[in-house]
Amino acid sequence: MKISFSRWLGTISILFGILAWGLIAHLSGLPKFILPSPVDVWTRLLKSLADGSLLYHTSVTLLEIMLGLLVGVTCATVLGYLLAKSRSLEKILSPYLVASQAIPIVAIAPLLVIWLGQGMLSKVVICALIVFFPVLVNTVVGVRAVPPALYDMMNSLRASRWQVMTKLEVPASLPVLLGGLRIGATLSVIGAIVGELVDAKEGLGFLLKVGDFQYDTSMVFVAVMMLVALALSLYGIVTVLEKRFLKWQQTTP
Repeated sequence: MKISFSRWLGTISILFGILAWGLIAHLSGLPKFILPSPVDVWTRLLKSLADGSLLYHTSVTLLEIMLGLLVGVTCATVLGYLLAKSRSLEKILSPYLVASQAIPIVAIAPLLVIWLGQGMLSKVVICALIVFFPVLVNTVVGVRAVPPALYDMMNSLRASRWQVMTKLEVPASLPVLLGGLRIGATLSVIGAIVGELVDAKEGLGFLLKVGDFQYDTSMVFVAVMMLVALALSLYGIVTVLEKRFLKWQQTTP
């Protein structure tokens, strides 16, 4: 009974949250443009789905997220591996990498939009930048965490450099790498929205701005819920990948 009940804890928590939200909206007497009720948001959601605007803008944001995630993870993994294998390269690039993280992405997002244009490219680059650093750090940590004894074993077997990387370093560091990917997947949603809020004519960030300017708070809630749904979906996909590729970590009783 405990196991079956625990599976429903998340759903029960969401239902209680919606109930509390509805009670606050009803008892507070606040106007809808300040705090819409769950019914108002649900009605606005159905209207946005019916006219196709929500699906269109969500697809635009999702494409930006996927492209930014792909670029950011690829660059971070390649550079992270090189840094893990070369202390000299790490000393050369570390000041620049740390400095890049000291500047909030919100501060440089307008510059990137000016330099790269108002199209999708600037949003993809912003998304990739915000994903880059956590994946990079996890890659370096994961590769350097491989036990030296395993390298000695591979050398005794006369394994090639490619075999060492594919048969030892990648599998051994995969748990840490996927942990970084899990963080990057959620951050990628933030990166895409930051770019759209700076300047965009489509996407969920655009809907947020339109809802804000028109005092359509229900639309703002709908857009936020779609962003949460995208983040949870990406997080869930990475979790599934972890279970798929890390079966060897599971111990049999």
